Amino acid sequence: MEEVKRNSLRAWLLAARPKTLTGAITPVLIGTALATMDGHFQWLPALVCALFAGLMQIAANFINDLFDYLKGTDREDRLGPERACAQGWISPQAMRKGIFATIALACLIGSTLLFYAGWQLILVGLVCVLFAFLYTTGPYPLSYNGWGDALVIVFFGFVPVGGTYYVQALTWTADVTIASLICGILIDTLLVVNNYRDREADARSGKRTLVVRFGEKFGQRFYLLLGLFAAWLCLWFAIEGHLFAALLPQLYVIMHVRTWQRMVKIHSGKKLNSILGETSRNMLLFGVLLSIGMILSAC
Repeated sequence: MEEVKRNSLRAWLLAARPKTLTGAITPVLIGTALATMDGHFQWLPALVCALFAGLMQIAANFINDLFDYLKGTDREDRLGPERACAQGWISPQAMRKGIFATIALACLIGSTLLFYAGWQLILVGLVCVLFAFLYTTGPYPLSYNGWGDALVIVFFGFVPVGGTYYVQALTWTADVTIASLICGILIDTLLVVNNYRDREADARSGKRTLVVRFGEKFGQRFYLLLGLFAAWLCLWFAIEGHLFAALLPQLYVIMHVRTWQRMVKIHSGKKLNSILGETSRNMLLFGVLLSIGMILSAC
């Protein structure tokens, strides 16, 4: 990679990690499609949810970048994409300002949702901000103690899917619960790939992810089963006659299994970054298939 000027626009774009935004947008897409299926679609609150989710994802990336650097986790043996602070592209002081500015903008935009739903959204927003920090920082950083997967299911499943649906429909249904669980499990495949790739470095750094705790074979099986379970949970929608929503996501299984096979074959090293890209692609495909299925079910 050519030299990146310190604190430049390019440096900030790299630190934002745009490829991770699929994890922020997919839940909003699913929540909006579900609202459409139930006859509650409203485009403006859906757009606000997408902007808030995207900005909070960027803020979380900045927070992880800064505090992993301060902890010394991002070392020369890092296998994942290069981090801005560790590479010297952004100074820690500038990153702190970037974190504050991004969170402030996210909260400012998200506050417009109060016109569509109740004051309780303020609490949801505050919890999102709090856990964005607690994930990496504090006396008990959650990602370092094996809680990352559970947090993904909550903050990439129930909060964004349920929240997006709620600001449009002002209610919660069993379908919302299932869709939230599906989305959280789906996006957790992305975290598992990261943790599988970094298992040796994480163990040296004292980062006790589930893959570090239970081993390489567990990581392989966990990745496979998460994707299969997410697809099979979609069959719930067939109970209520939403066949497209139940069946279209099953196409994802083919791509997920093929990616899993390649992950097992690669086994270790930087080549696993290609599996990260494939997982992100598969995840977005799943979200699109499920959303299309829900919209078709509404017709």
